[in-house]
Amino acid sequence: MTAANRPIAPYMAVGLSTFVHGIGAREHIARNLDVIEEAFHAAVSIVGINLPVKLVALSEGALTGFTDEVFDLPHARSARVLFIDIPGPETERLAALARMYRTYVVVQCKARWPEVIEDRFFNVMIVISPDGEIVHRAAKNHVWCREHSCTPHDVYDRWVELFGEGIDAFYPVLRTPDIGNIGTICCSDGEYPEAVRALALGGAEVIYRPSEAVPMTAAGPDPGGTWLLQNRAHAHFNGVYMVCPNTGPVYSSPAAEHPVDIAGGNGHIVDYTGQVIGRAPSGANAIVAAPVDVEALRQFRAMNLNSNWMKDLRTELFRGMYDRPIHPANLWLDREPGRHAEVDEIYRGNIARLVESGAYTEPAVRHPGARHLPGPADGDFDAVIANWEE
Repeated sequence: MTAANRPIAPYMAVGLSTFVHGIGAREHIARNLDVIEEAFHAAVSIVGINLPVKLVALSEGALTGFTDEVFDLPHARSARVLFIDIPGPETERLAALARMYRTYVVVQCKARWPEVIEDRFFNVMIVISPDGEIVHRAAKNHVWCREHSCTPHDVYDRWVELFGEGIDAFYPVLRTPDIGNIGTICCSDGEYPEAVRALALGGAEVIYRPSEAVPMTAAGPDPGGTWLLQNRAHAHFNGVYMVCPNTGPVYSSPAAEHPVDIAGGNGHIVDYTGQVIGRAPSGANAIVAAPVDVEALRQFRAMNLNSNWMKDLRTELFRGMYDRPIHPANLWLDREPGRHAEVDEIYRGNIARLVESGAYTEPAVRHPGARHLPGPADGDFDAVIANWEE
């Protein structure tokens, strides 16, 4: 028996949905870390009674909130003023929790990555080991149409220069001896089946996918809406666990008096057959937890001939499907990422390409799309954040 296939005992995975305070300066992140620490202590003490907690996952926005998106703030200035370095004092506070409880901590945050490119921030997922070391870092590859984050595809040539062009350069997998093989995506990445399939083909067994703001579909006969639907499908099609804490209520800025429940709760954990094994209806400082049995997953993959779908994937059939580009690469390699109005036009161009190729059929009457009002001009940035000073 080698270290690579030494048995892994079942353990508890925990997802935290915490109240989020929007930030107007990097120092405001400390307030969110205070909330996270309180929830972290409570979760481990409650959940770890019968099985050890070996994985704690935070929701999207837990550290930094979404002020750059809500207020359409200039990207480069946001990178300099709002967001973090990895490692840094913020990740060190989380590392202290990892060391205290001997658990892995999975975090999403908006962060600079100067080794790739200056004056940019990425939507980054990191894993901190029980020794407090950052052992995994990946960037979100698909962003919501109102999100300002730079992606690897937006600086594709530079990314390939540094990390190569293999799928593992964009969807890396962390192999651990005690909790299995971990993959990380975030929110909009999970709208694309290819993202989880890429991680699964890279060996991932437990996949972190925090958050999707779908409160309008979270009620009714299908709690969790399309977000839960997607994650159950990801788990079922790929034979993986999905650990999915949802964003908690968000104060849109440091000066906001009341939070907005943008996500609707319903954080969940799904097992490798697609069954929901943990769900938290609330998103307000909520805990979702469930046991993860990596050995059972490995037995399922190794022995099962039915519903073990990846084993007979006929890859040759799909090779040519992505030969034709849709979303342009290298958009922000030589200029600052655009704001909402400019990015809207890029997406409209993508739609036009799909119509031209025959993938989409033009409607008989196209209704005019809503036009997003521009946010503050670059010179007005200081005036906007001045209103948030405490």
